[in-house]
This record gives sequence, structure tokens and C-alpha cells, in this order.
Amino acid sequence: MKSRGRMVIISGFSGVGKGTSIGALMKKYPDEFAFSVSATTRKPRAGEVNGEAYHFLKKEEFEELIRDGKLVEYTCYQGNYYGTPEFSVFPWLEKGVNVILDIEVEGAANIKKKYPEALTIFLIPPSAAALRTRLEGRGTETEEQINGRLARAAEEAPIAKQYEALIVNDDLNVCVAELRRLIDDPSLAEAYYRKNLPLVEELERTICEI
Repeated sequence: MKSRGRMVIISGFSGVGKGTSIGALMKKYPDEFAFSVSATTRKPRAGEVNGEAYHFLKKEEFEELIRDGKLVEYTCYQGNYYGTPEFSVFPWLEKGVNVILDIEVEGAANIKKKYPEALTIFLIPPSAAALRTRLEGRGTETEEQINGRLARAAEEAPIAKQYEALIVNDDLNVCVAELRRLIDDPSLAEAYYRKNLPLVEELERTICEI
């Protein structure tokens, strides 16, 4: 009988390449991983497909999930609900598929309290300068917005140290290989944490200086 899948929380600074890394992991190992699609009450944007970008729900539907305790986690932002419904997670776990949750640090902490068996991974850049370069390379934000994201990263750096494992996203192929190795064998988490903790501490000191 196939063993139960693993709930995997992946967080990281804005610009670290979290979405790219998760996408590459799932593309390379499509039978091993599923992505948890969040639910929201905001209206779909152009090109967004229900069930792919988000599960778009009416406010009443979302609040029913809250009342019934059917959400892994949720929050309210700018008048709209956002959350992770159980139906995006547990059916996959029961099939033996690992479920990836792309969650910000606040939501990750809430999930870990509720589901202590979840594996928490924080992706970090190779340096503060690399993080700025990646944000600038997007070409979609002003200097003020980039500085705001870096300030947020400086706030998140101490929180990153609360995660079980720290993975550096410098080379995409290496990052994907390390993510899979770690998810297959969570006992490696401490080794990855100790190896990359000095870099996180350096990022704490230098992010706001660049």
C-alpha cells in the first residue's frame, strides 16, 4: 500500500524564485507532487482560470468553509478572503502524493501549529545583492517598491530561522534536486538548516544595506 503523502510548506523572500522552483520541481516529478490551489473571494483577473490560479468562491461559500472548519489556514486582505481549503490538500495526501503549499510566513506558522507533521522549507538567495538583482530584473516595479520588498525581506529573515530547513536557490537544477532529496528524507532538514544558517544571518545584516 502506498504511504501517505507529505504536506510541504515552502516560503521565501519575494524575488527568491520560489514559484519558479516549485514549478520546476512539479514539472520534473509530476507523479510525486501536487500544488495546493488556494481559494479567494476576490474577482478573477483577466486570464485567470478557476481551479488553476485560485478557486474563486463567493463570500458566503468561503465563510461556510470557515464555519465548518474546512480550511487549513485563511486570512482576510483588503476586504477579500484568501485561504487553503482542505479539498486542495488532503485528497492528494491520501493518494500518497506530496502536496506543496506556497505560503507566506504568517500562514506557514499557523499551518505548522495545526499540522505539526508538515515539513517547512524556506528558500533563500545566495546573497542580498542577488536578491536585489532578481527584483530589478522583473522590470515591473519602481525603485521604491523594490526597496519595500527588501525591507520586508529583512523582517522575514529572522522568521526564516524558525523553519526546519533552509535551501539556497542559486542554481535552479541544484535547488530542485535538493528540494526533492529533502522531501523524500526529512531527516536531512537539520543538515540543510545548519549549512545555510550563516547565510541567513548574513542576509539579516546586509539586505537593507544594498
